[in-house]
Amino acid sequence: MVIITNTLPRLGLGLAALGRPGYINLNRSDIFDGKDANKSDTQRRSIDSMQEKANEVMQSLVSLAKENGTKPWFDCARSYGLSEKFVGDFLKNNQISASDVVVSSKWGYSYVADWNIELESGAPHEIKDHSIDNFLKQIEETKEQIGDYLNLYQVHSATFESGILTDIRVHEALASTRKEISCQIGLSVSSPVQNKIIEEALKIKTSDGERLFDSVQCTYNILEQRPADALLKAHKEGMDIIIKEGMANGRILKNEKVVEISDRLGCTPDALALAFVLAQPFKPRVLSGAVTPEQLESNAKCLKLAEELTMDDLQILYGLAMDSEQYWQDRAKLEWN
Repeated sequence: MVIITNTLPRLGLGLAALGRPGYINLNRSDIFDGKDANKSDTQRRSIDSMQEKANEVMQSLVSLAKENGTKPWFDCARSYGLSEKFVGDFLKNNQISASDVVVSSKWGYSYVADWNIELESGAPHEIKDHSIDNFLKQIEETKEQIGDYLNLYQVHSATFESGILTDIRVHEALASTRKEISCQIGLSVSSPVQNKIIEEALKIKTSDGERLFDSVQCTYNILEQRPADALLKAHKEGMDIIIKEGMANGRILKNEKVVEISDRLGCTPDALALAFVLAQPFKPRVLSGAVTPEQLESNAKCLKLAEELTMDDLQILYGLAMDSEQYWQDRAKLEWN
């Protein structure tokens, strides 16, 4: 097992949209179905088809990482359908050693959509459970799929309501897992109060006095900037900062001002959105949600672009921030497709 300590690559691949047939990214159906026009709806999103799509993007990341002199980094979750299985199979079938890759995953949600995209009105695709029993169950499931590769295990979407921030039994189980399998422990956050959850998480110590969480995975982008101060504080205290949904599930790509700025800079809106994230003072790593090799290659241009953005460029982008409550209300309305 390889422990990672402040060595996460700057760009990783999130499997939220590749490990299951449906997700809330805009225009997902157009991207997936366009290439498979000759297949039936069932065939386009079958397990075999989705694994094939995931393999293509993962192979693209391996090639990009080699070109950049970094390790490929895959971010999964128990609730991302078969993401852990897809990653584990890909790494084993391609004989990629644990020392040559970074793999992170999350526990706390269970996938319950049974490989369907459209569910009955109000039915969830995933169910949250941050209990000790669910952790002990899901860590074993994760070990079975990617145990030899796991570098970072994260609480999936920690909230005040779920009890994870005050459950000492879970805290000690997480600390024991860190020692047992030599992986780091993190948490992911969502909602308009991400900043408050991060601040509370920083206070949590294990019985031996060490800070429990080594990293935080947070939604931060041009439209949702509220967590910035909390992320900077976490960074200064030594936590790895991981940014998810850097393109706001595709919403940023439709922002006229972002398109205008990217045209002026001679780049694509997706690269600009991720470059904005990487240029932040809390020194984040960012996850791409690409579902095709072409998308990933376009996203990866953010690495160079982040170094070229001027303060004037950043100030314009800072000015596009939305009200956080409105941001999350709009996100909640996005349809699975």
